[in-house]
Amino acid sequence: MQEKIQPEQLLEAWVKLSGIIKNTRMTKGLQYNEATVMRLLYNRYKEDGVGLISLKEITTKTQMLKSLVNRTVNSLENKGLLERCESDGDRRVVYVRCVPENLKEYLVVHNHSLSLAQKIINIIGTGDAEAFVRLVSKIESSVVR
Repeated sequence: MQEKIQPEQLLEAWVKLSGIIKNTRMTKGLQYNEATVMRLLYNRYKEDGVGLISLKEITTKTQMLKSLVNRTVNSLENKGLLERCESDGDRRVVYVRCVPENLKEYLVVHNHSLSLAQKIINIIGTGDAEAFVRLVSKIESSVVR
């Protein structure tokens, strides 16, 4: 009979995974928060060819503090990877979008991350990778923040 997993074991595994992600630099070339925001912008850009997203939506989707989102957006703007856009209606709403001409810089980082993810899939197998994605989604949708 398999022993019941203890919270301490789960916490230990979580900390190890966080260390592995940090030490392998999954987001090499960008800070973690920058890569997170750029991933949202890039995915939106792939969907609609524009990639416009509000700072409020970034805050909601990333669960980052508003002040951290602002700092991250400022940093990405300084790097030329995104730009702020005027709102047609409500001036209180701030939108940003990726700069299409500079996407190749982000894609270098993104493709590096994808190659590391593929290596992980090769190590753990497709079935476990699918289970991992499913479990992370389940955790995301049910964890109280």
